[in-house]
Amino acid sequence: MTDQDARKPFLYVVVCAAGIAQDVTELTTAAQERDWEVGVIATPVAMNGFFDTAAVEALTGRRIRSAWRSPGEPRPFPAPDAVVVAPATFNTVNKWAAGIADTLALGTLCEVAGLGVPIAVLPCVADALAAHPAYRDSLGRLRGMGVRFGEPYAGEPREDGGRPEFGWERALDLVERR
Repeated sequence: MTDQDARKPFLYVVVCAAGIAQDVTELTTAAQERDWEVGVIATPVAMNGFFDTAAVEALTGRRIRSAWRSPGEPRPFPAPDAVVVAPATFNTVNKWAAGIADTLALGTLCEVAGLGVPIAVLPCVADALAAHPAYRDSLGRLRGMGVRFGEPYAGEPREDGGRPEFGWERALDLVERR
C-alpha cells in the first residue's frame, strides 16, 4: 500500500469574494462527510470578511492559503485529487480562462487545469455580468478544458425576500462523477 492509497482524497476548495461565501462551511462539512480531506485557498479579497476564516480553519484543521509560499517552504497541502471553486466570481472565471495567475487562487487553478485534476465550479455571478460576452467566452474556454459547472447563481432575492439555495453539495457531485 502506498502513501497515496493510505490517505483520504484531498480536495482544494477555492473561495472567491461573493456574499454567499459566508456559508462555505457547508461545503467543507459536506466534503468531510464524504471522506475528503479539505484545504481552502481564498482570493485575497475573500479573506477580507467574506467568510469566517477561523471557523473554516477549525473545521479543516489547516490554515487557509491566500498568498504564495516562500521559496524553500514546504507545500502546505498535498496535491489535489479534485478542486471546487465556490463561489466563483465573474473576475475569477474571466482571469482563469485568460490564463492570468496573479493570485495564489488563480495560479493554482491554472496549474491544476493542466494536470487533469477534476474541477467543479459553482458560479456566483449577477445576471448583468453573466450576459457579458467575455464571461460567456470564458465559460466556453473552461468547459473546453474539462471544467465542470454547476447551475448559475445570481443570488437575487425571491418574492418572499429569501434567497435560493446555493447548492454547495452539487460541486462534490460534479468532481466525484466518473
